[in-house]
Amino acid sequence: MIISSSIAEQRTVLHNISWETFEALLAETGEDRGSRFAYEDGTLEIMTPLFEHENPKSNFGNFIVALAEELEIEIKSAGSTTLKRRTAKRGIEPDNCYYIQNELAIRGKETLDLETDPAPDLAIEIDITSSSVNKLGIYSALGIAELWRYNGRDLKFYQLREGQYVECEFSIAFPIVSVSDISRFIQQSKTMGEIALLKSFRAWVREKLG
Repeated sequence: MIISSSIAEQRTVLHNISWETFEALLAETGEDRGSRFAYEDGTLEIMTPLFEHENPKSNFGNFIVALAEELEIEIKSAGSTTLKRRTAKRGIEPDNCYYIQNELAIRGKETLDLETDPAPDLAIEIDITSSSVNKLGIYSALGIAELWRYNGRDLKFYQLREGQYVECEFSIAFPIVSVSDISRFIQQSKTMGEIALLKSFRAWVREKLG
């Protein structure tokens, strides 16, 4: 077992964990626990997010809802829902994830099974400290079409192509925004209040839309 921590995240890594044990831990700890799990073929990482991790998560969520509203696109937020696929021996709990292109396909569902249901269209992953599992590999195995990954300094957009993530400049779900656009507002979040930031972001989106 390895334990590491920072002001942003605390991580515990367990090895030789079976899929059955992973599912038992999920069931025993429930959805209201403060930590998030990432499972990769026998390795389980348990991460407890702290302030430096959670504040960017809130801003990303605000931006995505604002984009959907201004573009008049329906979305379904799935939050940090456990995404898992037994056949792939992979599972993860993102910071946020959303159904956008596939929103209608899961509208009304109360449970999610990635063995039969489509995967979320967009996931947000914030890793201020280094993870001990290959999160890109986990997300790709689960079929997440788009991933935004932020490390506290740099933001990257990824698109899933033929089972591999390729770094890209523009969002698939929201083609009007580039990684540099969102990065600029995330940087501003370090010196602006959240409401002022959101108002500024909405004004920028409306200007883009003409």
